[in-house]
Amino acid sequence: MRKSLRSSSKKDAKYDAIIIGSGIAGCTAAIYAARKRMRFLLVSENFGGQFLEAGEILNYPGIKEMKGFKFSSLMEEQLKFNGVKPVLGVKVEKIEKRGKDFSVKTSTKNYFTRSVIITTGARARELNVHGEVQFKNKGVHYCAICDGPLLAGKEVAVIGGGDSALEAVDFLLNLAKKITIVNLTSSFTAHEYLQERIQKHHKVKVIHNAETKEVLGDKFVTGLRYKQKNKEKILKVQGIFVEIGRIPNTEFVKGFLTLDEHKHILIDCDTRTSIDGIFAAGDCSSVHEYQFTIAAGQGCTALLKAARYLAKKRE
Repeated sequence: MRKSLRSSSKKDAKYDAIIIGSGIAGCTAAIYAARKRMRFLLVSENFGGQFLEAGEILNYPGIKEMKGFKFSSLMEEQLKFNGVKPVLGVKVEKIEKRGKDFSVKTSTKNYFTRSVIITTGARARELNVHGEVQFKNKGVHYCAICDGPLLAGKEVAVIGGGDSALEAVDFLLNLAKKITIVNLTSSFTAHEYLQERIQKHHKVKVIHNAETKEVLGDKFVTGLRYKQKNKEKILKVQGIFVEIGRIPNTEFVKGFLTLDEHKHILIDCDTRTSIDGIFAAGDCSSVHEYQFTIAAGQGCTALLKAARYLAKKRE
């Protein structure tokens, strides 16, 4: 094992860059930082980001087909190969400007750095209906990859019509007895290959133009109530997977960085934010395209632009 590139002397503790988040954008930035022999930290609450929620990865260049958890393992191996040791279990609470540099306040300590790369990703959006909180983890779930096996052999509902919803359905085909897709709009927005794969499957039923109004249950989920064409109906299921989009994890920079109307960090084509020296990449950024290839490219771009920013400061 190579010596960690994040080790620090007793006196110091100013880094060239602190990378916040360890999904594909953060990991890519860290790999490039290691190769450039920068003094940096990769900090995150947990490792993997969307790796662990992805079912099959079919559209990443150079990879024909791979499960998300396997992709996560490969990325972890690559970090080790490059001497990167992520600091996990750390929540970043605040970033402050300190002269020409920055203070990154976490749940455990403060770090000082010349630049920051934010790659905190996004989390599942909730329905905000009656019964959702009450039955969370008692039949209401937000990750089919993580929790699908808990409902093997059961009748389940997947709420949503985009990529994440149909990817969840695809994963559940070999687990669930029956899957009902409850979609708010009149059609799907997911990739065509996902639509083709699931729409004609004998286990799948689709209900379009349906608004979920309530989660029903006793000790566990027993169904949901939805509204369609001004009529309310009951769908009996033993499990519900909510797949209606994502919310960027950017609360800690609200009021510090400029966010767009959806609370993503506003960036330019060089991944620069509204404050010089701070960069953002991946699902938390204003690009609004949740793809591994885009996040990886942005992570690389952010690190290279941060390195160029630091070089100019030294000049």
